[in-house]
Amino acid sequence: MTAVSGRQLFRPWPRTLGSRLFLIFLSGLIVAYGLSFSVLFSERYVMVEAMLLGNLEKDVTTAVALLDRLPADERADWVGQLDRRTYRYTLGPGRPGVSGVAGLGAEMADTIRKAVGDRFPVTVQSIPGAGQRLQAHLTLSDGAPLTIDIYPTTMPLAKWLPYVLMAQLILLILCSWFAVRLAIRPLVNLANAADALDPNKNAPRLSENGPREVAYAAIAFNAMRDRIAQYLQERVQILAAISHDLQTPITRMKLRAEFAEESVEKQKLLQDLTEIERLVHEGVAYARSAYGNTEKPSRIDVDSFVESLVYDYQDTGKAVTLSGKIEATVVTRPYALRRILTNLIDNALKFGEVAEVCAGRDASGAITIRVLDRGPGIPAEQLEAVLQPFFRLEQSRNRGTGGTGLGLAIAQQLSHAIGATLELSNREDGGLAAQITMA
Repeated sequence: MTAVSGRQLFRPWPRTLGSRLFLIFLSGLIVAYGLSFSVLFSERYVMVEAMLLGNLEKDVTTAVALLDRLPADERADWVGQLDRRTYRYTLGPGRPGVSGVAGLGAEMADTIRKAVGDRFPVTVQSIPGAGQRLQAHLTLSDGAPLTIDIYPTTMPLAKWLPYVLMAQLILLILCSWFAVRLAIRPLVNLANAADALDPNKNAPRLSENGPREVAYAAIAFNAMRDRIAQYLQERVQILAAISHDLQTPITRMKLRAEFAEESVEKQKLLQDLTEIERLVHEGVAYARSAYGNTEKPSRIDVDSFVESLVYDYQDTGKAVTLSGKIEATVVTRPYALRRILTNLIDNALKFGEVAEVCAGRDASGAITIRVLDRGPGIPAEQLEAVLQPFFRLEQSRNRGTGGTGLGLAIAQQLSHAIGATLELSNREDGGLAAQITMA
């Protein structure tokens, strides 16, 4: 197994920034919480143990002195009243045990010896059985045996403590998740805004509210977006101005060429001027397509709209066919949509001689209009490139066809302007498929 495959197979570290921050933040809080709980629990244990041993010393001192002074026949009435939770008194020798006491039992044994003193020698033994149990044996002044039965244990934990700990852990998880989400959300919004950045669309600006750093990043992003939109607008305006200003001298040149004597050079000159004029018109059309969203939207019947367009082509003798029914209306910009379909149909007729228009819906129910041809198609690696302005395929679609390289770019630009998507794909049996999808 290679190093790369090993890293891919064992990937314990989360890949998203939010998961990593959540894991680090939560782990730190849990460790800090665990240390604090351990310190508090240890302090509580020490305090309870000191209190237990202190009370034991006082109780044993008092109880042994009391029982030693009472008459033998009255001791049984008092023994039960001297019992405590962790130890009790028994008149008698008790049970035999084994020597050797450790832990809390050893501390309790030393406390009993200290409480009784040298007057009553004490023997402490461990009683075999379940749990830790001790017995301290001593003899009173009149020779009567007394046994102190000891169950070494500190104060038990409250039953509600595990539920409180679980609730606190859940609260830590929720607070960590909320804090990470609050910190990551501006970054996600910025990434989404950058991914959806389109200066030609009137998309909402990134919110400039929030903490100072977030607001500063949002202001910088909005300023960058405005600068990009301004640069693109200036370029389009320059293209439109140049294309518009070229129309007048081109027209004058054509008029002068018309008055020239008939010759082969005259026909070639007129063809070149016609080509230049077409390029200028396409340049103006592309510049206008950048502002296709200025047209007022209206509701149209899709089937009637497409039929009207196809019939116009058929009336001029073009090989354009229509199939499919949508039976739906849509709110869109009709002139922009008509220009899109016109460019796609012209493109299909130019390179495939026949155009098939198919109306329908996709799997999600969105309206689709497909324009199919039987031309040479487009190499798969250049399907995206042909949507760029002035891009031409020199081999499959040569300059002899008279294209300007702006038809598909204008269709793509107007598709964005009306909120539709344009996708190109090669047909399995040959030809190109251009699909417009509208929600």
